[in-house]
Amino acid sequence: MTGTDFLCLTPMMIIAGASIAMMLAVAIVRNFKLIYGISIFAFTCAIGSMYAVLPAIPHKTGLLLVFDGFGFLLSAIIILACLMVTFLSYRYLLYQESEKEEYFIILFVAALGSLLLVAAADFVTLFLGLETLSISLYILVAYRRFQDRSIEAGVKYLVLASVSSTFLLFGMGLIYADAGTFEFSRISMLPGASGHASLMLLAGFGMMIVGIGFKLALVPFHMWTPDVYQGAPVPVTTFIATVSKGAVMAVFLRFFYAMQGYRNPEFILVITVVAILSMFAGNLLALRQQNVKRILAYSSIANMGYLLVTLLVGNRSGTDAAVFYIVSYMVTTLAAFGVIALLAGKDNDADRIDDFKGLFWKSPLIATAFTAALLSLAGIPLTTGFMAKFYIVFTGINSNLWLLVMSLVINSVIGLYYYLRLVKTMFSPASEGAVPALSVAGRLVLGVIIVAILWLGIFPEGMFRLIADFSMLY
Repeated sequence: MTGTDFLCLTPMMIIAGASIAMMLAVAIVRNFKLIYGISIFAFTCAIGSMYAVLPAIPHKTGLLLVFDGFGFLLSAIIILACLMVTFLSYRYLLYQESEKEEYFIILFVAALGSLLLVAAADFVTLFLGLETLSISLYILVAYRRFQDRSIEAGVKYLVLASVSSTFLLFGMGLIYADAGTFEFSRISMLPGASGHASLMLLAGFGMMIVGIGFKLALVPFHMWTPDVYQGAPVPVTTFIATVSKGAVMAVFLRFFYAMQGYRNPEFILVITVVAILSMFAGNLLALRQQNVKRILAYSSIANMGYLLVTLLVGNRSGTDAAVFYIVSYMVTTLAAFGVIALLAGKDNDADRIDDFKGLFWKSPLIATAFTAALLSLAGIPLTTGFMAKFYIVFTGINSNLWLLVMSLVINSVIGLYYYLRLVKTMFSPASEGAVPALSVAGRLVLGVIIVAILWLGIFPEGMFRLIADFSMLY
């Protein structure tokens, strides 16, 4: 390993080392506040180490990992999102009667898997990162094992994720049999990669879509999403909706662009159909939901459908639009689930629509944060969600993806109904029941997220310039 390799791996080594340090600390003495403090410190150090990585990119570590501007930017976003999830987890875990310390250990392992995915350059690291992330999520989803709903969600996620991994692995095997390589970039050299694909390549790509589509909750592989979102602990749901999906989308984008799938008519057809189905199914199924976590689950399905449009753009503007949308979606979703986490009680999560009745009159800060998140998800102007959708529409029109662009616009209108229904509920007359007092950390997280949603919506130029400088694929 060269010095540059070591330097580029520093954030991953900090996160891996932190999980080991916490295991040793738990073996000596159980202290929830100590483990929480180590978690905050480790994620902060990992973010700080990104400055040391910056001069070394772009760099490729053998055939397995690639460190470029695209991976650098998304790795920094993922670590920041993990830090926010850690802040939101503290109060939520205080209510748990079981051991709490192992939660943060597993969270760090899941974060490590996410970073591996972002830097993956071939099928070996893709599968290693994906399974590291998935196995951690099996445990985290069922972490509140004293609740039947959490156990049910954990078992459902375990079974379906295991099945999807077999499809993914078999698809990789078929592509390897046709290409003779695990590297993403060398697959584009196949005669059928940018023309009409061979049967084996097409079958392999189709099976990979099953595996990746499950992780991203794309239709028709979305069945697990509402039940797992509802049953999992709120911070875990936040992690799945932001970090997990962001990392998987990043590696899918890298893989699809490296193999130049946007030139292949069969691949274009598959992505187009899956994207349109995800948009319509996600929004239409969300209309009649009475549980906020299930509404956000179906919303995430639609949002991943919107994001698939960037795969077919086939140029630098596509990756730029994808990165901006991932950033916007992560910030917005952190706000939405962060509010639910802060309102959660000992015995139940505040996830029913009635739990938000009159919230503005009880806690204006929480209601403002949730309103900003919902308006951003709906794509209302002056929010980051509007700019993210506008960017995708703009790049889609330039690439003549009219069917996908029209589907996105229509579904954005459909989504207004259930987002604005929640906003209306918060400003209705207050119901009985008090709102839990916010801690300093809770206020800080909500304040930062509100500013981020509005800042990226009103003054997006800074983020656009940053993405333009860093989102180039190596």
